[in-house]
Amino acid sequence: MTFDLRAFRTALGSFPTGVAVVTATSGSAPIGITVNSFTSVSLEPPLVLWCIDCKSDRYHIFTKADGYTISVLGTGHEQVSSRLAKQGKHKLDGIELRPTQLGPPALADALAIFECSREAVHEGGDHAILVGRVLRFHRHDAGPPLIFFKGKYGALAEAT
Repeated sequence: MTFDLRAFRTALGSFPTGVAVVTATSGSAPIGITVNSFTSVSLEPPLVLWCIDCKSDRYHIFTKADGYTISVLGTGHEQVSSRLAKQGKHKLDGIELRPTQLGPPALADALAIFECSREAVHEGGDHAILVGRVLRFHRHDAGPPLIFFKGKYGALAEAT
C-alpha cells in the first residue's frame, strides 16, 4: 500500500487550527512567519511550541534565535497571515507592530502575545519543533480568532 501524502495533508486539514505569526530578529530587522502549529505544552514551566518546515528560507533564523514573539491572529489579520506564509515574504514593513521587552516585535492588535526564550529545538521529520519558554504574555480581547480549516481561512464565533 502506498501512502498518499496529498490525501494525508487533506485529512489533516479537517482539524481547524488557529493562526499565529512568529517574529524574530535577523540582524537589525525583524522578520515574521505564519504558523498554524502553535500550541501550549506546559503550564509549569510555561512552555509553548510551534513548527517550521526545514525547507523554509527562515528555518535557520528561527531555529538559532535566542527568542521569538508569537502573535495570535484575529480575523482582521488574513492578509498579513497570507503574506508571511510565503517564501521570501518575511519582512514586516507596513505591518503595525508593538515593541516587546524581548526584542522581536508583536503585531499591534494581536489577540494574544507570547514573548518566548528558546527552550529546545527538536527534529520532527521534515519540520523542526521549537519549544519556547514564555517569559511574558499579553491578552487583548479584539474579536474572533483567525481559523484555518480545509485549506481556507475562516472565523470562529465567540461563545456568549
